[in-house]
Amino acid sequence: MTPPTDDVSGVVGRSLRDIADFPQPGVVFKDITPLLADPVAFGAVVAALATGRRGEVDLVAGVEARGFVVGAALAHAMGVGFVPVRKAGKLPGDTVAASYDLEYGSATIEVHADAVGAGARVVLVDDVLATGGTALAAWELLERVGAEVVGFDCIVELAFLGGRERLAGRPVRSLHRVD
Repeated sequence: MTPPTDDVSGVVGRSLRDIADFPQPGVVFKDITPLLADPVAFGAVVAALATGRRGEVDLVAGVEARGFVVGAALAHAMGVGFVPVRKAGKLPGDTVAASYDLEYGSATIEVHADAVGAGARVVLVDDVLATGGTALAAWELLERVGAEVVGFDCIVELAFLGGRERLAGRPVRSLHRVD
């Protein structure tokens, strides 16, 4: 049985685990693996993310690594394809890359140059919105390969880090907010 989607924030909140000092001292990592291990909670998350997106998108793009898990399940639930946004050097073939800063360093992500047909409507998905660096870089990267990105959806938003503001003017949906 899947909980009602209006209670999904509570489901997410109860399923999160804080990991202190990961991946470096001073960072409190929001771990969603307990949520992924609970089929009812994970089902509620996928159902909530699919709400309002069916018929709106042609593809779901997920950011490595937890965005793959969430995004692939969401794409399957909606009957659309999935596009992986990967760390540099992990995709074979021609790729397009973007580098960006995040809250504890910098990174480069890539997507296949031919991953998205021109004008394809794509929703970008990840587990957490923190500073917005990854989301913004992935959004711009998808646009560079021809996508019309319709929004960024995540499970948890760390509002105190200002990611939503960094994505100003772009639609953002989060299922659970941490102030």
